[in-house]
Parts: sequence; structure tokens; C-alpha cells
Amino acid sequence: MSRVSKGTVVLKVGGSILTRARAYGRVAAYLKRRIETEPEEKLVVVVSAQKLATSVLERSARRIVRSPSARALDLLWSTGELRSVAILTLHLEAIRVLAVGLNVHETGLQFSAEAQLCPSRPALRGAYIDRALAGHAVVVVPGFLATRSDEAIVTLGRGGSDLSAVLLAVGLGASRCELLKDVPGYFEEDPRANARAAPLPSLSFEKALGMAERGCELVQQRALAAAADAGLPLVVRSLDEGATSSVISPRTKQTSPEPDREPVTADT
Repeated sequence: MSRVSKGTVVLKVGGSILTRARAYGRVAAYLKRRIETEPEEKLVVVVSAQKLATSVLERSARRIVRSPSARALDLLWSTGELRSVAILTLHLEAIRVLAVGLNVHETGLQFSAEAQLCPSRPALRGAYIDRALAGHAVVVVPGFLATRSDEAIVTLGRGGSDLSAVLLAVGLGASRCELLKDVPGYFEEDPRANARAAPLPSLSFEKALGMAERGCELVQQRALAAAADAGLPLVVRSLDEGATSSVISPRTKQTSPEPDREPVTADT
């Protein structure tokens, strides 16, 4: 399994942020500020398809055949993530950030049948990311996707970009995994319903998993379980650098002032 410097951070950028073409430029500008203020960090950026692209691709497939094969549908879905990789990389190049985009096979996340049953122990094949990090400040890779041992592309289910980001962070030995969402972390109440809802700056994996089981899908449940199993800290934040964020870790205690209330958050 590949290991890189503890200065490596995996960032996941979801479709809830990539809402339109100009959003890629905003993400690129954010990443440039990150590497300028934290030059010792190396960033592996996991991107989702642009918002709604996966649904549009599925509708296109079902107009051709009512029940497309899983293999063909996964292959079609993968084009959404690969498009995001290329566009974000181009935006980074345009502002003179040393960046490179990788495809799903170069990313190297591969599942055998056994690994799919135990997603916290991924096989990270090859050394493409290691070599790319040696010569670039930012490496952009597709989320939601992996390959099987026969090299076929497979998808990781709803919220799968969270899972792929966590698995890559574990496999690379990254210091943490940051999940960039359209809300700045977890809240005691849904901030869309209550603008005064207090943020939760920290919570335990146990609490986050309990929330996921009760329907809070801010972070995919499998991703939380994989991070908890590996002891990998997660940071949930938005692109707004002045906003709050939430840290999920094994050592973090729940900070809600009302322990009997179950915190909720906006859906992504």
C-alpha cells in the first residue's frame, strides 16, 4: 500500500459545490490560496461530477435501454467525474498552479470482492499519486469511482465521493481528509429551517454515525465507518474560509449544550 508524506491532505469537493461552470474557477482559487498559505501541504483533490450530471447521464442511458447493465451505466457515470477532473485541472493551470489530473485507473483505488465487503481496507494499486505529488502541488482525481480486479470501472453508491476520498486518505497515509460541502459543518438544527442554529465544531465518530443512521446524510455512512475504523480525522467545511467547520475524530467529545437533542444538518 502506498504511503506519502504526513503533509498530504485529501480534499473532497462535492457536486453541491460544483453547481455550474464558474464554480470550478472558485474552487481553483480556493486551492491556490491554500497552497500559498500552507506551502508545506500537498493536496489530493477528489472531485464529484457537476451537480445533477449523474442523474442526467442515467436518464440518457434509460432512454436507450430501460434496464442498462451495471457495467455500462458505471462507465457512463464515470464521464461526469472525469470531466470535473479535467475542468478543475485546467482552471488550476490557468492561474498557474502546478497541478495534474488523473483518471480512475491512475488513481489506483481497486476493490477485490473481499475489499468491497470491508471498505476500510482498500487496495491502492501503483504509484501514480506518489509520483504526481512529487512534482505537483495539487493532484486532482475522480471521486465516486474505483476499479475491480478485472479493471472494470465501478461506482461506490450515493455519496460515494466521500467514501473514495476517505479510502484514498487511508491508503496514502494522509494526515486528514477534508470534505467540502455546501454547509459549514454540522449543526444542532437544520440551518435552512433555523438561521440561528448553533454549529457543532467537534463531534465523535460514534455521534456522526448515529446521526447518519437516523437520516442525516451530510457524510456517507460507509465513509464515516471507514474513517472511524482507520482513526482518520475528518473535517467538514465549506469554501468560505471565514466560516465555521466541524471536526470528527475518535477523541472528540460532543459539544452540544443539549445532549438530549439530536443534531441535524442541511442535506447535500
